[in-house]
Amino acid sequence: MNPENSPEILPPIEVPREKLSPEIIDALIEEFVLREGTDYGAVEISLQKKKEQVEKQLLKNDIKIVFDFTAGSATLMTAQQFKRLALQKTS
Repeated sequence: MNPENSPEILPPIEVPREKLSPEIIDALIEEFVLREGTDYGAVEISLQKKKEQVEKQLLKNDIKIVFDFTAGSATLMTAQQFKRLALQKTS
């Protein structure tokens, strides 16, 4: 394959939360929480409480809103996951 004709692979980008509506942020948080699973050990944590915890992590920049051009979608991921993904896409 000719490298000049291959599509450019864009690295994922962080999306500033100010660019998204509260409804979109809430939907991303809920999807993230549900994706992480529901087994919290001996003490069950409500969906609302878990969403509040993720919101706090988002405010502290421990979790990032990320748009992946390859997948064509936005998601939440930990700062460490984002860093690893960005390195993989650029190498």
